[in-house]
Amino acid sequence: MRELIRRIDAATPADRDRAVDALRALAILGVVLGHWLVTALVVDSGVLRGDSPLGHLPQFTPVSWAFQTLAVFFLVGGQVGTKSYLAARARGTTYGRWLGDRLLRLFRPVAVVLVVWTLAVIVMLASGVDGTTLYTLGKRVLSPLWFLLVFAALTAATPLVVRLHPLWPLTVVLHVDLIRFGLNGPEWLGSANILAAWLVPYCLGATWAQGGRHTRAIGWTLLLGGAAVTAGLVRWGGYPASMVGVPGQPVSNLDPPTLAVVTFGLAQCGAALLLLGPLRRLLVRPVVWAVVALVNLSAMTLFLWHQTAMIAVTTLGLFSWVPLPGLHTVPDDTGWVLTRLAWLPVFTLALWVCWAAFRTYEHGPRRGSGRRKRTVTRGTPAPTRPMRRA
Repeated sequence: MRELIRRIDAATPADRDRAVDALRALAILGVVLGHWLVTALVVDSGVLRGDSPLGHLPQFTPVSWAFQTLAVFFLVGGQVGTKSYLAARARGTTYGRWLGDRLLRLFRPVAVVLVVWTLAVIVMLASGVDGTTLYTLGKRVLSPLWFLLVFAALTAATPLVVRLHPLWPLTVVLHVDLIRFGLNGPEWLGSANILAAWLVPYCLGATWAQGGRHTRAIGWTLLLGGAAVTAGLVRWGGYPASMVGVPGQPVSNLDPPTLAVVTFGLAQCGAALLLLGPLRRLLVRPVVWAVVALVNLSAMTLFLWHQTAMIAVTTLGLFSWVPLPGLHTVPDDTGWVLTRLAWLPVFTLALWVCWAAFRTYEHGPRRGSGRRKRTVTRGTPAPTRPMRRA
């Protein structure tokens, strides 16, 4: 273990901003833990139905504030994507080749998830599993993939984003919500926010990558201003307090994104910028950096398979023949929350099994040993290559 930690630390370029990797790791882990805490698969008359403790326990709402970290992911994505594009352009790499390489690394592991789950659905259909259960399981696996499509679209638009001020997409979100909620406009208009809402933190990241002055004053402005506006929108604007969708609520802050989730994301971006200094000081410790680096190396695998891990534990638990608390029961009391916390290590173990089985698809084919030796000789060890990806 000590040798692995030493190798990771030694292989990291001296000019690498480790805090950016830490923010990405925190964002991914926030999504994973958030889904595990607010997603319930309830046994109802022999079928599995989706539910959420947020629909039964309003006091549980702050969990959605802590673990809905998508804005931080898009902030880091904009920063890393912009730096990558500008570096590729400086090297003379064409836009098509740059984009193709990035999208291949993004969607190669997605293809594996789709193949595995297609086979799983075929097996379940042949076994007589009812349609409601199939829909419930499929939705939990496929619904997180929407953000990858948005991320791919924003990545493709990076050459335009580098010249775009974050206030422009923020203005689009504001006007869309004014028409939808203030003037009773059509619901389909909210689809414009799917790109515009996440373009706001992506643009902030692009500005950051181009040398924008992200001082502590700007961080505090985003944090305090975003939090104050979000509180006002929830208190007087009629927006839901939860920053994720809640079954049964007429309005979701995520589907499609609303102005409230954007202003909340700005507060998160401000907090992220304020954390850069402390994170840089913390990450000089080889052990801490090794953990962050390893999470980043498997970020897509963890994201794509975390719902499958939870589903696997839940379905295997059905062989107990009685509903297990915190796993199959209705999430309507604090007892469910406490027992769900006890299930998290089991979910983690199942996710580790998925990671062991599918992590190679995130990194692509291994290089030949001769190529690896030449890479080490040039002074750029092969293990650092995956850590340069967004």
